[in-house]
Amino acid sequence: MTLLASIPFSLQTVLLLVASNVFMTMAWYGHLKNLATAPWYIAALVSWGIALAEYLLQVPANRIGFQQAHYTVGQLKIMQEVITLAVFVPFAVLYLEEPLKLDYLWAALCMVGAVYFIFRNS
Repeated sequence: MTLLASIPFSLQTVLLLVASNVFMTMAWYGHLKNLATAPWYIAALVSWGIALAEYLLQVPANRIGFQQAHYTVGQLKIMQEVITLAVFVPFAVLYLEEPLKLDYLWAALCMVGAVYFIFRNS
């Protein structure tokens, strides 16, 4: 974690949440492409292994965000949801070859409102 020591706590939080979300998105949806013909329990076991990496990044991200960057739990949650959408859309379009939908834009705009309300009194 010495590399992170020179980075502000708020940025550490965001970077760790982005990295954790890449793993979680792969754990939740990667098996749809990679293990499509495998039994569901094999996909679940592989996903759990990937999710472990996600937790090893997400737990420190939330601790740093809460304890050092002084985000509230609500702010951390909304931040995670925005990051989830920002990671999920490229993953769905580029990796899973799903069509890019205007609905993603509308969802993002709703999240902008959520971010505003959660962070407005900070």
